[in-house]
Amino acid sequence: MTIQDAYAITGSNYSDVLGRLVRDTLVEKFALRFVQDDSFALLKESLANDDCATAFRAAHTLKGVCQNLSFTVLASSASACTEALRAGDLAGGKQLFAQVETDYQALVAALSQVGNG
Repeated sequence: MTIQDAYAITGSNYSDVLGRLVRDTLVEKFALRFVQDDSFALLKESLANDDCATAFRAAHTLKGVCQNLSFTVLASSASACTEALRAGDLAGGKQLFAQVETDYQALVAALSQVGNG
């Protein structure tokens, strides 16, 4: 699978990120590094520990990284979660996290296939 394929199947915007990073190789390099970012894990852990402040920061960071890489679907769900947590709505953040997790898993699964046929 190519990086363009991974973007397409996850509802991400390849042409947008290519406009910023200019070269396919840079898009692939930074997109594949996304799986090393710990924002998602920190968000999940913070929500499990009822730590709204840390969860907010993690969600906000995840949203920003996704926006920079044009991971549109995950950026959208992370944004919704961020706004709930910004308002101090931990229960709402937890509810919205279910979609973040689904979108994150789909993205990571697609990125793991880049270069595999």
